[in-house]
Amino acid sequence: MIFGILKPYPSPLISGRGIDLDFPLLAGCLALLGLGLVMITSASSEVAAVQSGNPLYHMFRHLVYVFLGLVACGATMLVPIATWQRMGFMMLIGAFGLLVLVLVPGIGREVNGSMRWIGFSFFNVQPSEIAKVFVVIYLAGYLVRRQTEVRETWMGFFKPFIVLLPMAALLLMEPDFGATVVMMGAAAAMLFLGGVGLFRFSLMVVLAVLAVFVLVQAQPYRMARLITFTDPWSDQFGSGYQLTQALIAFGRGEWLGVGLGNSVQKQFYLPEAHTDFVFSVLAEELGVVGSLVTIALFVFVTVRALYIGLWAEKAKQFFAAYMAFGLAFLWIGQFLINIGVNVGLLPTKGLTLPFLSYGGSSLVICCACVGLLLRIEWESRTHLGSEEHEFKESDFAEEPGHGR
Repeated sequence: MIFGILKPYPSPLISGRGIDLDFPLLAGCLALLGLGLVMITSASSEVAAVQSGNPLYHMFRHLVYVFLGLVACGATMLVPIATWQRMGFMMLIGAFGLLVLVLVPGIGREVNGSMRWIGFSFFNVQPSEIAKVFVVIYLAGYLVRRQTEVRETWMGFFKPFIVLLPMAALLLMEPDFGATVVMMGAAAAMLFLGGVGLFRFSLMVVLAVLAVFVLVQAQPYRMARLITFTDPWSDQFGSGYQLTQALIAFGRGEWLGVGLGNSVQKQFYLPEAHTDFVFSVLAEELGVVGSLVTIALFVFVTVRALYIGLWAEKAKQFFAAYMAFGLAFLWIGQFLINIGVNVGLLPTKGLTLPFLSYGGSSLVICCACVGLLLRIEWESRTHLGSEEHEFKESDFAEEPGHGR
């Protein structure tokens, strides 16, 4: 019934070729989802047993999030990219609205001193995860509409920051420094790929570094983290506690790990073992080999996403291309920061690992991004992404695999 209603609107899920997806990207993301489910089950078992009496409590909740994520992935694949382009400004307003709501007492929920969640009866929604994607969609539309202005004038370069800086300020009020860095980094990368000159881009990088320095100086806890991560053992039971426990987990894992489910650090030694530090538990249980395989999977899906943007650009679907680049850089930013924190290369920062960490908002949004990327790849390959294209029966004739 549903597919009959949607038949006039072709998609990677509904076409004469059957399910017509970019299977390499889909397989890589499903592998990460499966690995994440296994590691969350292992990393959360002790905490769940004590807090709820059921060692599989977090696993069952994560399965619900996986299901919702797959639904979100399928839903985004059904929506033409042109529709996202038209809705860019509305989504930007929605992003601002969510970031304001989360700061309202009684609506926003405070966890560990941060107001980052809007609480419902059974789950929390993290507006920053939604806002980052909405900003990417809006900025992709801006780069298409103002392409010449962005490339040739200072005004075209500065206009996006009229939107980005207030949004960054709202994120910092939560506070969510990690999400701010990821959002601004993805936006900067999109502007560079959109044709901003090297001088203006270099100036933006210098200003960003200065802004980070000022923000770190403004809050004592940020400065403490910055100082401690260079030598966490100097305050092993204070500000360096999380990092020292994560490093112990890496040390215990050695080459092949202690075995799945045999982590000691997850037994209340390592805080947030199934969320921010799930990679440390993975390294302890699966060792260097398992860690490198996981990193290889992340590299594969992010590089694949960048290639999808490149293919869209070659097909002259520039909005789709910029959006794919932006989504890829969101993943890259979160991946680099989370892994960097876990191995002690960056100060401790509460940022989830895409597809692997426990957290409903992060997982559902990651899956929705996969759906967007699959839609972009399909439209660029079939050239059916334009609203003006008149669909004919021949457009859906049986064809061999696309060979990408």
